[in-house]
Amino acid sequence: MSTEENKALLRRLFEEVWNQGNLATLHEVLAADFLYHPDLRGLEAYKQAIKLNLTAFPDLHFTIEDMLAEGDRVVTRWTLRGTHQGPFQDIPPTGKPVTVTGISIFRVANGKGVEVWTDADYLGMLQQLGVVPAPGQTS
Repeated sequence: MSTEENKALLRRLFEEVWNQGNLATLHEVLAADFLYHPDLRGLEAYKQAIKLNLTAFPDLHFTIEDMLAEGDRVVTRWTLRGTHQGPFQDIPPTGKPVTVTGISIFRVANGKGVEVWTDADYLGMLQQLGVVPAPGQTS
């Protein structure tokens, strides 16, 4: 696949799966043995993680800020926004909005995403939810 085809493939993951909740698209864009580094292995495990996130943040929406591709890699800089309306990990719903920024690096092989490395501001999200004090705040 060309770099433009790889980018279009990963755009579908963000738009159709995450933003629209169409989990059936996962099987079209990711390999069955998909690896979310470091330790989430397999498409079904990733699907369960998506379901948990969409339950916690039913209005979750990813905005793709930048997408670059070279060879078999696609780098996506994104912003996630949503409202905490369901349980998230051990955190009961707070009703608070969150904005999280991150970068994901995908590897594509045989027309599907096969692995991803993601770095995101999860600490900032926990601060927005009020679970972790922000700098300068007291607990």
